[in-house]
Amino acid sequence: MKLALRAPAKINWFLSVIGKRGDGYHEISSVMQCVSLFDSISLERSGSIELVTDMDLPAEQNLIYKAAVLLRDFAGYKGGAVISLKKNIPSAAGLGGGSSDAATALLGLNRLWELNLPVSVLAELAGRIGSDVPFFIGGPLALAEGRGERLTPLSLRSPVWLLLVKPSLSVSTPWAYGHYAPKLTKKVIDIKLFCLSLDRKDFVSLRQMVFNDLEEAVSGRYPVIAEIKEALLKSGAVVASMSGSGPTVFGVFGTREEAVAASGRMEGHWRGVVSTLTAAGYHAEHEEVS
Repeated sequence: MKLALRAPAKINWFLSVIGKRGDGYHEISSVMQCVSLFDSISLERSGSIELVTDMDLPAEQNLIYKAAVLLRDFAGYKGGAVISLKKNIPSAAGLGGGSSDAATALLGLNRLWELNLPVSVLAELAGRIGSDVPFFIGGPLALAEGRGERLTPLSLRSPVWLLLVKPSLSVSTPWAYGHYAPKLTKKVIDIKLFCLSLDRKDFVSLRQMVFNDLEEAVSGRYPVIAEIKEALLKSGAVVASMSGSGPTVFGVFGTREEAVAASGRMEGHWRGVVSTLTAAGYHAEHEEVS
């Protein structure tokens, strides 16, 4: 048996940093959204766990490998798998590629090894790997609270077109949170109103609700992020913001054609025209395709 799956990237529609926790993590509130940019993962049974990838990272440090070992040990499974990874999502970009890869590996290996573990167990294991990993177990749109593991699923009926732009630099998540300067007043988002505005494509309202508390510190260190955001808005984006800990900036466009046209004005950076994923589209990516 061989599985071929796709692991989607994500953006943060908003990211509010509430404060530092006793366990060293930060308490957050964020709406996370899967988008149509994917890493490809294939899984095939084997006697041991082997990761095949061209990433310049020891296999033992890759979140996919950690997920596979954790699942095998938890379930007491005696075999392994050859896991092949093709990266399309930029690394250290604020798009959750590594977390999505790990979650997809958990979902796929649960099927490949015929463990039949419930999603709730996989989500608990995902939380041991990283803060964003549980989100990708369920996807594609959710309110994430706590350190990111406390999830409330949300729904979106129709896709929205985005242009992702990443400058040629990487940002460490611990660095971004470590340099965040707490604000005296916090923006509070009405989640029902947010979802309604997103569904209706009420971009005027969305402008007031799309933000990232980490953006000021990260763009202060890397001014190109603010430059990209301004360029997106000048190129017709109705909303623009940094995703996660950066440095990727996303712009929201009314049509795919507008996003493609804006992409042509962003030469010198990595770019990707994507759409948000609905529940049906998201779960279809985790079906066996070969």
